[in-house]
Amino acid sequence: MIVRVCLMFESRKQTAILVIGMLMAADFALFAYMPSRKNMKELRGELADQKSVIEQASGRKKQVPAVRQRLGELQKQLASYQLNVPSRRELGEFLHNVANLMSQQKLRDQHIEPGDEIAAGDLRCIPVRMRCKGKLSQVFAFYRQLEKLDRLVRIQQVRLVNDRDFGGLVNMETKAVIYYRKSKERG
Repeated sequence: MIVRVCLMFESRKQTAILVIGMLMAADFALFAYMPSRKNMKELRGELADQKSVIEQASGRKKQVPAVRQRLGELQKQLASYQLNVPSRRELGEFLHNVANLMSQQKLRDQHIEPGDEIAAGDLRCIPVRMRCKGKLSQVFAFYRQLEKLDRLVRIQQVRLVNDRDFGGLVNMETKAVIYYRKSKERG
């Protein structure tokens, strides 16, 4: 009978150990394994996102030398534009140069008329209307020389009209703009 009681007690002990083991396994599964698995899944997603960002950065890194070269070219262009925009108005000198260019090309009926100055921050714009008459080759030669001036000239509109008697002459009318920077006054 003692053996039976011992076996029964032993059986309950094993059952208790089995129940405790199952509770520990359930506890591990619910409170350790499942959250760890969820965190692992999130970390893998973040890792994939970071790899994608790194790949994009690597691609952009390869573009840096080309961008630097383009920046250097643009800075050179900007420097030349700034050299071609004087710090003084110099309108009279410009009008004189244009009249000389027209005369060099033997263009007739010359008319050069500056408009009212327009302020845009530190930059000032002066519209200039030019008219003359000559052969088409003379007009184009005038434009080529105008382009070579040490002053930035933006041509807004060009109008070429054949002479009424079709004698090979054209009437040219141009609307252009010249620029200068407002000089800082010292006080």
